[in-house]
Amino acid sequence: MLLEVEGSLRLAGGLEPLAARLRADIAAMGLAAQLAVAPTARAALWLARDGGGRTLEDLPLAVLDADAESLEFLRGIGISTLGGLLSLPREGLARRCGRRLLDDLDRALGKAPEPRAFFSPPPRFAAQIELPAEVTHAEGVLFAARRLLVQLEGLLAARQAGVRRFTLALLHRNAAPTAVEVDLASAAREAGRLGRLLGERLAVLGLARPVEAVRIEARDFEPMHGFTAGFFGDARAEAEGWARLVERLRVRLGDEAVYGLAFHPDHRPERAWRRVDADADAPAAPGDLGPRPLWLVEPPRRLGETGFELLAGPERIESGWWDGGDAKRDYFIARFEDSSLAWIYREAGEWFLHGLFA
Repeated sequence: MLLEVEGSLRLAGGLEPLAARLRADIAAMGLAAQLAVAPTARAALWLARDGGGRTLEDLPLAVLDADAESLEFLRGIGISTLGGLLSLPREGLARRCGRRLLDDLDRALGKAPEPRAFFSPPPRFAAQIELPAEVTHAEGVLFAARRLLVQLEGLLAARQAGVRRFTLALLHRNAAPTAVEVDLASAAREAGRLGRLLGERLAVLGLARPVEAVRIEARDFEPMHGFTAGFFGDARAEAEGWARLVERLRVRLGDEAVYGLAFHPDHRPERAWRRVDADADAPAAPGDLGPRPLWLVEPPRRLGETGFELLAGPERIESGWWDGGDAKRDYFIARFEDSSLAWIYREAGEWFLHGLFA
C-alpha cells in the first residue's frame, strides 16, 4: 500500500508521530506491516520490501521487479546492490536488461513521473473474522469485534463519514446467524464509542449456540466533518454528550424506554404533553399558561374541604367536550399544613390534588 503523506505531516505533528499512529492502528487490527518513507512511491516500496533500514543505494537487487534472467546477469557481473546498478552505463544496461528496468530506476529516483490511480473507499463496510475457538458467551466475541470496528473506523475516516447503525452477525455452525443491531443517537466513527455500545448489547444477549466467526456490516454513511471546539464552552459538544447518553440508555434499556416529552396543544394538564423521540427538538411551551407543577398526580386525588390554604387562583380550564373527556375545573395554588405547595382544583363541588411544586 502506497500513501502520499506530505499533506498530512503538519496535522499529525511530523513524520515520526504519523508513523507511530499508523503502526498502532495496524496493530489494533491484528495485522503486521513494514513501513518505509521515501520521496517517491517506488523508492518507498523498495525500502519497505527490504525492511526499511538501509539507503536506496544499499538495497539488494531482490527488491526490484526485474525478471530472473536480468537479475542473474547482474549478479554474474558482480552487481548486488542498487548503487552498483546505478553506476552501470545506461545504454548497455538497456540493451542487456531492457528499457523497463531503467524506467523503474528513474521513477524511484524521481526523474520520471509515476502516475497512479487513487484508491476509492467503498460506500459500505462488510468484514468478517474467524474466532480461534468456539465462543459460548456473547461477551467473548467483543474482542474480535473490536478489531473489525477499527477497520470500520478507518474506512469512515477515509470517507469523512459516520454511521448511525451497524450490525454484528454472530455466525454459528449449521445454524442461521444471530444479528445484533446497534443504533446510535448521532453519526459516529470512533471505534471506542462503537465498541462500548456493542458491549452493552452483548452484555444482555444470551447465546443459544456457540459462535465460530463474527461479521460486521454498515452502510448508509453520513457526511461527518471535523469541527473546532469553542474556547468558552461548546454547545455542539454538549449536545453530542447528551446524544451519547441517550444512545447508551437505549442500548441498555431498549428503545421504548427512552423518549422525550413535548407540549401538546390541549388545556387539560394530563393531556398537554406527548411522547416524542429523544432526539427530536421539543416545541416551545404555549405562552398563555399559568404556573404549572413539575409533578402531576395521575389520577387526581380527592381532597377534603380543609387542610390547605389557597394562595393564588382561580384559573379556569374548560375543555374536552369534543372527545368525551369534558373538564370544567377551577385551579388554585395551595399550601398544605406541611408547607408543601400544591396545584389543586375544584370540580362539581369537590376538591382534587393534581400536582406538586418542587
